[in-house]
Amino acid sequence: MPISTEPRPEVAPWTGTDVGPQVWLAHFPVLGTADLEEARDAVTRIYLEHELTAADDRIDMTLNAVNDHRFTLGFLTYQAPTQLVMPPTVDCYHVNLTVAGSTEASRTDGTRAATAAGRSGVVLNPLQRNTVRWSHDAEQLILKIPRTSLEQHLGDLLGRSVAQVIDFEFGLDLRSPTGQTLLSAVRFLASELDRPGGLADMPLAREQLEAFVMTQLLHAGRHQFTDALAAPVAPARHGRLAPVIEYMEANADEALTPTELARVGCMSVRTLHASFQQTFGESCMSYLRRLRLDHVRAELLRSDPMEVRVVDIASRWGFLHQSRFAQQYRERFGELPSATLRH
Repeated sequence: MPISTEPRPEVAPWTGTDVGPQVWLAHFPVLGTADLEEARDAVTRIYLEHELTAADDRIDMTLNAVNDHRFTLGFLTYQAPTQLVMPPTVDCYHVNLTVAGSTEASRTDGTRAATAAGRSGVVLNPLQRNTVRWSHDAEQLILKIPRTSLEQHLGDLLGRSVAQVIDFEFGLDLRSPTGQTLLSAVRFLASELDRPGGLADMPLAREQLEAFVMTQLLHAGRHQFTDALAAPVAPARHGRLAPVIEYMEANADEALTPTELARVGCMSVRTLHASFQQTFGESCMSYLRRLRLDHVRAELLRSDPMEVRVVDIASRWGFLHQSRFAQQYRERFGELPSATLRH
């Protein structure tokens, strides 16, 4: 059956403000159906085995999803009161971010949580059986993150191995500063993946944003590593940054992330950030952005304005938003990139 095109409330990616109808990730359709069995099969294929029931077996389901090596991001709605009963996932974390309507969730240890649009979500523990009841108008952006990906990412942040389940509290507060940033980042990622010429075509920027989403999840959710993540960290000595700087300069056109740079320097991501702040007064990614701006300028100066466009050069060096790029370029060099190209 074709995917439903009925208008639904749109939420602006960064602000949470209602701005009109939108179906998230519309360019990545999996299934639109009124058939309960088809809906169950599709969600099982993308996410996990589960039991699905609905009042009078009536639904108007839309599932859109995109998969990458870090995680799966999807949009799901049934447009009917439904219940999903899910066995332990074992090898994945599932993060449900409610963007419309509401849900009620419970798990085998007796913990319960309720979600409301833009205010709360839940994290499904890989080792527990979970039940989630959806309101008729519930819509969710759902992350499926392999345990290996998230636990390795946490280990990189802490600078030590993590070989146990991250025991997230069931409920996820999306009104806290870290929760708001998480929800905004996921909405932005979904919007950019859907936009022609957006993140779907820019692996460098996409890699960075996906890593940021995982970092924000680890900071937004409460778990046994929360205090360790919040603890002060001592910066590394200046000399330990030398191989990191050298690597950044040699690979500035690649999809570098703080995680990769920390591994090059044999330090945790938190130590990497603290070291760059102490040494250069900026984050490692701000330093990398300045390197990339330098490369853009050098390429603009040697290019023929009749043969190349600023947007093509900027995109090649990982600058996604042209207006923001132009502002950053002017702040660094005192002129717009188009002026540099005409020189």
